Amino acid sequence: MSIAIGTKAPAFSLNDTEKKKVTLEDFKGQNLVILFFPLAFTSVCTAELCSVRDSLATYNGLNTAVVGISVDSPFTLGKFKAEQNLNFPLLSDFNKEASQAYGAYYDNFVLDLKGVSKRAAFVVDKEGTVKYAQVLESAGDLPDFEAIKKTLADLQ
Repeated sequence: MSIAIGTKAPAFSLNDTEKKKVTLEDFKGQNLVILFFPLAFTSVCTAELCSVRDSLATYNGLNTAVVGISVDSPFTLGKFKAEQNLNFPLLSDFNKEASQAYGAYYDNFVLDLKGVSKRAAFVVDKEGTVKYAQVLESAGDLPDFEAIKKTLADLQ
């Protein structure tokens, strides 16, 4: 079950690629785009996150931070971030708690991999309220970045 727009975003506390804890609370006072993605180093995930990397100035201009979250380990995400020159935090949901809390979770993924994040996008406003939510059933689909940017523009 996905999160309803207008509800409080579930709190999270996850390790980033520098092994630092990052929480939802850290972003209070600015908008936040949360991108769940299935697995580092896969083609669609790489394309998605690189497109965000290339338009990060647009998000920054909208007083918005971006984080990517997957069930990969912080070590895998660190290598992925470095290889792709990603300019925003990648957070490890290795214990799968955030993915489940946000309703962005496959019990069974390809190759019979159990417990993988679904591709999903959420916009959380400065007060921690969900303003946009999109959970994709097909891992081959990308979030609607135009709708995300429109949501952010409307929050200005």
